Amino acid sequence: MVNSFQVRDRFAAGAQYIGGQLRPGTSGRTQDVVNPATGEVVFSYAPAGTADVDAAVAAARAAFPGWAGATPGERSDALHRFAAVLAERAEEFAYAESLQCGKPIKLSREFDVPGTVDNASFFAGAARQLQGQSAGEYSGDHTSYVRREAIGVVGSIAPWNYPLQMAAWKVLPAIAAGNTIVLKPAEITPLTSLMFAQAATEAGIPDGVVNIVNGLGAEAGEHLVGHPDVVMTSFTGSTQVGKRVAEIATATVKRIHLELGGKAPFLVFDDADLEAAVHGAVAGSLINTGQDCTAATRAYVQRPLYEAFVQGVAELMGTLRIGDPFDESTDIGPLISYAQRDRVAAFVDRARDTARVVTGGEAPENDGAYYLPTLIADAAQDSEIVQAEIFGPVLVVLPFDSDDEGIALANDTPYGLASSAWTRDVFRANRATREIQAGCVWVNDHIPIISEMPHGGYKASGFGKDMSVYSFEEYTQVKHVMYDNTAVARKDWHRTIFGDR
Repeated sequence: MVNSFQVRDRFAAGAQYIGGQLRPGTSGRTQDVVNPATGEVVFSYAPAGTADVDAAVAAARAAFPGWAGATPGERSDALHRFAAVLAERAEEFAYAESLQCGKPIKLSREFDVPGTVDNASFFAGAARQLQGQSAGEYSGDHTSYVRREAIGVVGSIAPWNYPLQMAAWKVLPAIAAGNTIVLKPAEITPLTSLMFAQAATEAGIPDGVVNIVNGLGAEAGEHLVGHPDVVMTSFTGSTQVGKRVAEIATATVKRIHLELGGKAPFLVFDDADLEAAVHGAVAGSLINTGQDCTAATRAYVQRPLYEAFVQGVAELMGTLRIGDPFDESTDIGPLISYAQRDRVAAFVDRARDTARVVTGGEAPENDGAYYLPTLIADAAQDSEIVQAEIFGPVLVVLPFDSDDEGIALANDTPYGLASSAWTRDVFRANRATREIQAGCVWVNDHIPIISEMPHGGYKASGFGKDMSVYSFEEYTQVKHVMYDNTAVARKDWHRTIFGDR
């Protein structure tokens, strides 16, 4: 089991992982890692400067020819070993994730870590399935086929809400396809990303294939995105920062994958199982203390069920146990920081003039960055609390009358990452899955994800996919190879350049 002393001891050599070795950053500053449940500083380190990014990119570039040249079977075997190491270290990863994020240990143990191990196992198999189009004589005189090749050094940036899983989502498809990577996690949650990279080395993945730079976005992050030797950028985070990443990447003509903000609608039709919808809304809105871009944030409930839904959600929210993340019975942990808690509180306070705070709406009396599960009713559709991403334990519920109105309201934000529809009617369900503009539409559930299926958004929630074989579209280059089959020196088409028929 990890504790704060062991964390300091483990990363005493530094919080940058470059070429298979820990090393200190060169920014000249100090970054604290704070347990948000207590406010305790559990680790301090020197963040990466631009020189560290350059070193990491150089290590990745040097490792690329050998890793890209390995057979799919060899990469697959390494990833299977990687999955095994992650599984062996499961408890250690869970503890470190809860320590730096404040999330309940049961969430880390039962969601974050198993999901990461499963991702590694999936991509170990998928590494052997990088196929192009079958060969064929499409012109009549030539044989064509398509190669799918690794693209080079990937520079990725991950957020603080799921540091371990986001490291997996960035690293695994990239290296399964034969690329090498430099990952910049959020500077406030560096621990499990470093442990993830160390596990890769322990599994026999060559030095330089997986590199970690922990530094500030404005320095290390922007330098990584703009680096001339980085050929592709994958970013997960807010839409505002995603626009800046796109601006920098476009200047150097990089491939970009963006998984950005969300404001997921939770659409409850009047024939839905009310008990299931209430339980789904509470779980879907409060997972990871609401710090989830796919979390249910806007519940639209058809009017016959509206008041009963509001009452049921408020009552169930009131039963959740808030406390020490390492207490096995804790349901809700703190937000990631005091600043994030205050940001969430400000959203709720601004909504009080025009909406009804049914339950919650305040911070409990303790030392951590906690905020009570909050339900807000009767807000206007165009209000800030409905339209903006809050990223906290806040659910807003609004009524609707017709099915047309419900679907229109669900689509009425700039975002389109995830959504859910609750109904017993297969025709209503099918309509919702067709017409809701989101990268994922759950029916009678909200939140579950699986490695075999893609994750990504519509509209201001970005483009490109994490997980599944669809993610290889981001991390591979498609090449057309064409062979002449005629052995004729002068081709018929040459007459368009010289000579006559």
